[in-house]
Amino acid sequence: MRINRLVPACLLAATVAVLGGCSNVGYYSQAVGGHVRLMLAREPIDKLLADATTSEELRGKLRTLVDARQFAVERLQLPDNDSYDSYVETGRDAVTWNVVAAGEFSLQARTWCFPVAGCVSYRGYFDKADAEAYAAQLAAEDYDVSVGGASAYSTLGWFDDPVLDTMLRGTDVRFVGTLFHELAHQVLYVKDDSNFNEAFATFVEQQGVRQWLAERGESERIEAYNASQQRVVDFLGLLRQTRDELQALYAQDLPDAAMRTAKQATFDNMRDAYDLLKQQWGGYAGYDNWFRRELNNARLVAVSTYRRDVPAFQAMYEEAGQDMSAFYELARRVGKLPYKERRSRIAEYDAKAAGKLDSP
Repeated sequence: MRINRLVPACLLAATVAVLGGCSNVGYYSQAVGGHVRLMLAREPIDKLLADATTSEELRGKLRTLVDARQFAVERLQLPDNDSYDSYVETGRDAVTWNVVAAGEFSLQARTWCFPVAGCVSYRGYFDKADAEAYAAQLAAEDYDVSVGGASAYSTLGWFDDPVLDTMLRGTDVRFVGTLFHELAHQVLYVKDDSNFNEAFATFVEQQGVRQWLAERGESERIEAYNASQQRVVDFLGLLRQTRDELQALYAQDLPDAAMRTAKQATFDNMRDAYDLLKQQWGGYAGYDNWFRRELNNARLVAVSTYRRDVPAFQAMYEEAGQDMSAFYELARRVGKLPYKERRSRIAEYDAKAAGKLDSP
């Protein structure tokens, strides 16, 4: 799991918002300015591949991305457009920084609403200091807050998004998965439902990576990928258990001081449970950095947004006969349902997936 990419970056309907006369000019100005700077810095990938001065490391990664981009079109039926045909060297640790907030005694994420993207459970900034300053304002209002760096973002096809150097860190599985994830946002995006959107894109990413490895004749790597995804499931199970315990705690009528003490004890227990998980994983320590930071409600909310409903989309994929086009059409139909009906349908698919997993 890409812990440094807990939520997608701002979806940048900012230009529309400014033209519409939105009162929050400062926030939208930084979003528009940051995006425009990236667009102006783009270099065609085919030009970089033909340039003798391009490093062999970058050349190899870009070739892999070009091949994966074609695979995405031909095998995953993802959009065939000019997105990710260019490259930008940002020299940054993250392309954007996203603020997530939840009440001190609540697991309900605060949302922010934008003209095209709708309401989402984060607020994105191109400057880390701006994100941290806004997070400090929310913390002063007694919110639990989290600031996380994003390696990529999607403009939902409104612009020709570039490949970023922040996307290319780590293994080929990681950056190819990121490519599939971001392209999936162009296939389907439901306003005001971050859980739906991120779970959909995450499922396409996972399915795409497995098919891509098989296509390359690297089936042995699928086992390692599946093992990594099982660790994600285990990790999210720990988060879900902690969420359930906190939900029960917050439902009690306790003085604030007693509530804070019990809340801290719950997070301490979570750390202890993680140590046991590491033993089950044979000492795998890939989540250590996540646990080194402060644990709070916002951290739980940020991670769960990406993965909570992935099993539902797996069930949809099975119902669609494991055909990507039919799967997209089914997901679109579910996405068009009114929110309560959509959540009910997702719950049905989640239950179906759980039943299949529990069956012999």
